[in-house]
Amino acid sequence: MKRFTSLVLLALWFVSFNINAANFTQQTNKNQTAEIIIKHAYKAANLDKVMDYQLFKNGYIEYDKTKNKKKSILTIIDYSKPSTEKRFFVIDIKNSKLLYHTYVTHGVNSGGKMANRFSNVVNSKQTSLGTFLTDTTYYGGNGYSLKLDGLTKGINDNARRRYIVVHGADYATESFIRRNGYLGRSWGCPALPKKESRAIINTIKGGSVIYAHA
Repeated sequence: MKRFTSLVLLALWFVSFNINAANFTQQTNKNQTAEIIIKHAYKAANLDKVMDYQLFKNGYIEYDKTKNKKKSILTIIDYSKPSTEKRFFVIDIKNSKLLYHTYVTHGVNSGGKMANRFSNVVNSKQTSLGTFLTDTTYYGGNGYSLKLDGLTKGINDNARRRYIVVHGADYATESFIRRNGYLGRSWGCPALPKKESRAIINTIKGGSVIYAHA
């Protein structure tokens, strides 16, 4: 009887081991396939000339898992770069194309040339990181603007309460950099050069993903 019980337990362990091994193999294959897709999109859009692969990969993963998106557009903001560099990227994922590459501001309390402080707190005047979903446009104090919903809990989910929106600004230009040595700063909004802001907003509005990283 003991021998029979041992054989049954051994058989159950063997079946369980094979199932776990199969699941592991399936997950490994899935991860490898995803890596191939992401690398292809990165190279096809010629992003290797302007963006680190790991940053794109992180942004793509956030884009892929965002359920309510309505557009195959991914915007990545690289706040690890100084404001004197172009760090705002709008990518057409479906067609593997970089649509826009331009300047973007950070919050006045996030730092000078470099953003090194980030917040989700109302009135902090700091930039928020994480994943956002674009919504509708409106005309406000900063002109044509785009509402954002923060999707990263505890990191940017106060975006609506903080009135964090995409808008154009005269202080988000190369001429401002030449005069001051750094880009102007907002109250936490990702502000863009006015000459480009309307076209960019119209491209990304209505349910596209923005991923902000530092």
